[in-house]
Amino acid sequence: MRDVAVVAFAQSPSVRQDSVRNEVEILTPVIAEAIKRSGIPRKEIGFTCSGSCDYLAGVPFAFVQALDAVGAWPPIRESHVEMDGAWALYEAWVRLQIGDVDSALVYGFGKSSVGDPREISVAQLDPYYLAPLGPDSVSVAALQARALLDESEEWDGYTEVDFAEVAANNLRNAKGNPNAQIQGDFEPEELLKAPYVVSPLREHDCPPVSDGAAAVVLATDDLARAVCEQPAWISGIDHRIEAHSLGSRDLWQSPSARLAGEKANIRDGWVDVAELHAPFSFQELILREALGLTSYVNINPSGGALTANPIMATGLIRIGEAASRILDGSARRTVGHATSGPCLQQNLVCVMEAR
Repeated sequence: MRDVAVVAFAQSPSVRQDSVRNEVEILTPVIAEAIKRSGIPRKEIGFTCSGSCDYLAGVPFAFVQALDAVGAWPPIRESHVEMDGAWALYEAWVRLQIGDVDSALVYGFGKSSVGDPREISVAQLDPYYLAPLGPDSVSVAALQARALLDESEEWDGYTEVDFAEVAANNLRNAKGNPNAQIQGDFEPEELLKAPYVVSPLREHDCPPVSDGAAAVVLATDDLARAVCEQPAWISGIDHRIEAHSLGSRDLWQSPSARLAGEKANIRDGWVDVAELHAPFSFQELILREALGLTSYVNINPSGGALTANPIMATGLIRIGEAASRILDGSARRTVGHATSGPCLQQNLVCVMEAR
């Protein structure tokens, strides 16, 4: 296996609605900044892969238009996944293992404000039994949250107070992140006074609607060492998926995240920082247990998906934020996590380390 590292990361500030720029205009400066930070000339980037969603953009083959942000020249080897950019990073990592190219540009983008993400998410559900009922993403997440609370009653576990504590921690962490959309100092007791959006979830338990984009540059072996003082080496990466039908799963836990973590060797060493793609507050609790993260791990120092959620880029941002802690020398071993589908259906775990 070839050693692959993250050598650069860039993202746009997440905003509720970018009414001036389209997806290409949001992406262009992000890609330019990532390439500049990488130290690799644009013409020498060996592979390009993107992640986006046609349903979100409301047009077919939205990624083709987004290629304008990469530039018409020089010609590129390009691929695309109809998923979060984290899975584009996985494809790029696999592509680099072939050995004919030594670098890759990965990006993800989402302009969620042009539609209603809660309603659009219905399209990802089982088309025969669930989608016709029209349960939106918050309602489906509320079912999962209730399953977690009900299961917790048997062992005096989680309550809505724990949900609020997760939200308060993420909002507080976001104060140090200039790209976060929302932030602030809140006490859990204060948050719990808010009305339910869908019981047992309140506004602070749910992700914001965000427009934004992110890009990562990967490099292999000697090239990574030549262009980056402290590359974030990918020591393990894996993704796993669970059944499509919600009724076939124990929603209060995440076997796919647990298995992906095991295959990525997350428990082979101390974890300094973990960036978890938990769009809903309680999902962070599920992921902590699935990945075996203790209270000593710094979780979501960026504020996570509760403070900025540009759909199709949020997972890639988690990997980029985790890699940034190694790139700047503040951490030695980090974890980036991404999820896709309803109720943490599919999970990707990327373990990175300094060497």
